[in-house]
Amino acid sequence: MVRFILIFLVLLVALFVAELTGPVEHYVIVPFTSVLADVSAWVIHLFDGSTVSHGKLIQNASGTFVVSIERGCNGVEAVIILVSAILAFPAPWKHKIFGLVFGFLAIQILNVVRIVSLFYLGMWSEVWFKWFHEYLWQALIVLDALIVFLVWLRYVPTKARPAPVPAHQPRESGPALL
Repeated sequence: MVRFILIFLVLLVALFVAELTGPVEHYVIVPFTSVLADVSAWVIHLFDGSTVSHGKLIQNASGTFVVSIERGCNGVEAVIILVSAILAFPAPWKHKIFGLVFGFLAIQILNVVRIVSLFYLGMWSEVWFKWFHEYLWQALIVLDALIVFLVWLRYVPTKARPAPVPAHQPRESGPALL
């Protein structure tokens, strides 16, 4: 367990630091956020044909409401937490890859739901938008990463899991000694 925690923390710090570097920001985060905005605008467009996206911005056609997907709103941090946990856990690589792919998809699907709901909340009420954005959805995205990790753990082969340490050794059967 100590090994898992140490590896998890090292990976977590390394990936968060890497996320903040210029090249990763320019070549990974910005393009990914733009794709996320396009996907979210496409979903919104299913309900409201006048929605458009430009880079990390999503706006209604009249331009009266615009949402900007900023750092921390693109789900990358939740993915980093999940990636660190899965890679730190002693499991076969095929299970890790499966967990990484489907975990990433689960987090990003929920994040698209988050962005779409915030877009409509923002058009309706700034107060509700702020509350859902700053409190509810922030916690739910991180909770999603935890739930995905726990579900993934259920499917990891038991031989890959560390054996539980018994609290005490059972006595051998035989006559009781006084």
